Amino acid sequence: MSTRSWALSDDLSTPWLAVVAVAVLLSIALLLLELRSRERWGAAIAATGILGALLLALAVTRPVRVAMRGSMVGPRVVVLVDQSRRLLLPGSGGTRRQVALKAVESMKQHFEGARLGVLGFGEGEPTVLSDDPKAPSARLTTDSDLSGAISSFLESGAERPQAVVVVSDGRLTRPGAGGDLRAVQRAVGALGVPLNTVRVSEQSPEDASIRAVRAAGAAVAHQPLSLTIEVGCAGGLECGRIPVRVRELRHGSEPALLASGVAEVKDGSATVELSITLERAGSRVVEVEIDAPNGDTIPENDRRILTFSVARERLRLLHVAGRPTYDVRALRMWLKSDESVDLVAFFILRTNSDDPGTDDDSELALIPFPVDELFTEHLPSFDAVVLQDIDAITYKLAQHLPALARYVESGGGLIMVGGPSSFAGGNYAGTALDRVLPVEMPDSERPFDTAEFVPSYTDAGRVAPVLGPLRDLFGDELPSFPGSNTLGKPRPGALTLWQHPTRRADGQPMPLLALGEAGDGRTIALGVDGTFRLTWSELGAKAAGRGYGALWDGLLGWLMRDPRYEAARVELTHECISGEPTTLRVTPLPGTEGKVKVVLEKLGETDPKPVEKTVDKSSDGPVQVPLGDLAPGGYSAKVTVGASPPARHDFACEKGGEAWADSRPDPERLKQIAEATGGKSVTADDVAGLPLPESTRIAAERHVTPVLPPWVWTLLAALALGAHWFTRRRGGLA
Repeated sequence: MSTRSWALSDDLSTPWLAVVAVAVLLSIALLLLELRSRERWGAAIAATGILGALLLALAVTRPVRVAMRGSMVGPRVVVLVDQSRRLLLPGSGGTRRQVALKAVESMKQHFEGARLGVLGFGEGEPTVLSDDPKAPSARLTTDSDLSGAISSFLESGAERPQAVVVVSDGRLTRPGAGGDLRAVQRAVGALGVPLNTVRVSEQSPEDASIRAVRAAGAAVAHQPLSLTIEVGCAGGLECGRIPVRVRELRHGSEPALLASGVAEVKDGSATVELSITLERAGSRVVEVEIDAPNGDTIPENDRRILTFSVARERLRLLHVAGRPTYDVRALRMWLKSDESVDLVAFFILRTNSDDPGTDDDSELALIPFPVDELFTEHLPSFDAVVLQDIDAITYKLAQHLPALARYVESGGGLIMVGGPSSFAGGNYAGTALDRVLPVEMPDSERPFDTAEFVPSYTDAGRVAPVLGPLRDLFGDELPSFPGSNTLGKPRPGALTLWQHPTRRADGQPMPLLALGEAGDGRTIALGVDGTFRLTWSELGAKAAGRGYGALWDGLLGWLMRDPRYEAARVELTHECISGEPTTLRVTPLPGTEGKVKVVLEKLGETDPKPVEKTVDKSSDGPVQVPLGDLAPGGYSAKVTVGASPPARHDFACEKGGEAWADSRPDPERLKQIAEATGGKSVTADDVAGLPLPESTRIAAERHVTPVLPPWVWTLLAALALGAHWFTRRRGGLA
């Protein structure tokens, strides 16, 4: 494309051109004033004076002809498409995202001559919008951070856009509803362009939803936690009274009701306060659900599934022993010395057949064993229970064993410590408690063997973090123990850490220390009653008596899911959203060997169908385990690395998540943003109404030719000024 134009000399800057113009105007103004005192020849004086001034100015500025050959480059236009999952909600003509993508296609035609860049914004910097739904850049987000997207243009060194168009439903994270627009105004002002908006939805759907669930403070085990639940009703749906329920999703059992209430909806919203108590520490999955009225078009947001990280103020432990042996005394004293343990201990000093030497039992400083009260009313308040060498029938525990088994399956911890009255010797074989222990209990004529022996580590025991502190002190050495219980083979999924050197169970070395899981809880079987020898023995003296604490600290830590004693750290790479790929990141402890195996089960079901995933561990770094697309609900992932004890991670998976909590669009917000930044707001059907920036001319060749040579301009100016002087003299002016 060729163009021709006029210009002034390039060697004069704009300020000097302004000085010349001012001088010419002043000289003409003075001349007109002088004409009042002329005698004659007024027209000639004025004409020659003005001509002389103009020719003098042209002699100074030296005008030129400019011939240009070049091309026109279209303006850079950036389209920001909202990448929030909220746009998957229904709108007019499909989902809001479908409407948004259709509007983008219309803009490609409308801005045909522009250099159009289509980016998606959500969390962090905008990314190029991909047509491939599996591409990382196509991942949807929870937030819609428009302020951050605009700021990223200022921080990057890329070419600034000449126009910005935002495609959204208006319910942005930043700037939020009722928020300050000045931050966006400042960012857009620095870009120097207006912000145009395209509204993809104008009407709210008929929808009742849980808009927010807020907790007052941190969740602590056994302590009441206040929840504030905000319920919304939009789109003209008649709501009134809406029942609200809060339940905990547990492993292998039906959801447990924690609280319920009724939300009184007025003016489209309601708030209800409910108090819940989570009895177990760690990750707990809680479901909040409403009974929506008829006509609700988005049932997915009637239910929120949340993961609470429950802390433990102190470890509340129940220790019940059948006789005051050395091992019972050692464990009780060690537990009492730990300030982080809230210990409730009972051990039997005499049996019903013992003669106390008095006729009046009231003279004895003993209290009755409160077995009924402990195992009915107070059992849920304990984090773990230790049963040590106590007979279930003699001390009336048998009737409470089903409740104790349910306690374990609902998340409690249990350790059965050996002795003549433990396991089968304590009449536990074949009971409800038998099924939750990690080993079988054979009905043997010899439930306890008194022969001295030294246990041996299994392969799993050598790599298990739970025994790591003990092995750091003694290596593979262990003291001799005064006898062992008769235990059967490990149950499926259990891990044996110690085994007997000579005794057998179904042809295999008999387990002595085994770990297992039952429902939501964990159990430990320790088939010896001489662990005090880790302190009071020749071997124990080598470590100054620290071996006993090293063993029990590890056992209780594993029982309570202390991360120090898990074989791996397990976490999600991203928030779990139903319908989107979910990936688990497993970071094994250094030195662990073997494949990474994940067993995934759904929480809140009595008969969950486990799904197994196995991935080769190529290095000591994190391992990615794809779980696929999961249905909404709570899940438990049990992870094992080689022969190590399993680690567990519970998590929630929602449809839409936080982004679907409030389905109302906010078109007024988009209008306010456009107005505040000098832009224009249109609907998705009126994209053609968006203003189109001008193209930019890029010169390839530029030729400059003087209109006249400089000496000609000077000569003409001199002649004109000479004629002016002559006419002034003739007209009577000095």
